[in-house]
Amino acid sequence: MTDANQLFGQALVKSLVGERGHIRIARALPDISAELAGRKHEHMPYSIYQLVKHMHYWQQFMLEHVEGRKPQLPTNVMESWPDNPAPLDEATWKADIQAFLDGVDQAVTIAETAQLDDPLPYFPGETKAGLLRNIASHNSYHLGEIVLLRRFYGAWPPPGGGFPA
Repeated sequence: MTDANQLFGQALVKSLVGERGHIRIARALPDISAELAGRKHEHMPYSIYQLVKHMHYWQQFMLEHVEGRKPQLPTNVMESWPDNPAPLDEATWKADIQAFLDGVDQAVTIAETAQLDDPLPYFPGETKAGLLRNIASHNSYHLGEIVLLRRFYGAWPPPGGGFPA
C-alpha cells in the first residue's frame, strides 16, 4: 500500500465514521426508539426508519461493487425506500441499525486495507476509493436529515452530546 493510498484511506475512515464534520454516525442512531424512527414530520418526506433503510440499501449496493461483485441495479430508485414509514417492532429496528453500522465498519476495514485506486470490474471508470467516498457522502447527507428530524421531535442530542468529539 502506498503512502498516498494509506493517507487517503485514513481520510476516508474519518468521513465514513463522521469524524470532524459531524457527530459520529454510531452515536447518532442507537438510542432512537422504533416509535421515534417511524414518526413522520409534516414537512419531511421520510421517517428516520426510511432514511436508515435507504442509506443501508445503497451502502450495501456500493460495498458489493467494492468487493468485486455485481449487484442488481434497481429498476427504479424508489425501490431503495421502504414503503412502510415504521419498523415492525423494536427488535427489528435495532437489527436494522446494527446491520447499517456493520456496513459502515465493513467500509472502514476496506478503507484501511485495500488498494484504493483499484478499478471496479462491474463499475467502469470507478475505483474503490470513489465508491467509499460516495458511501461517506451519501450517509453524511442523510445523517443530517436524521439529526434535523430528531431536533424537530425534541430528541436531540443523543446521550453523550450532539457535537463532534
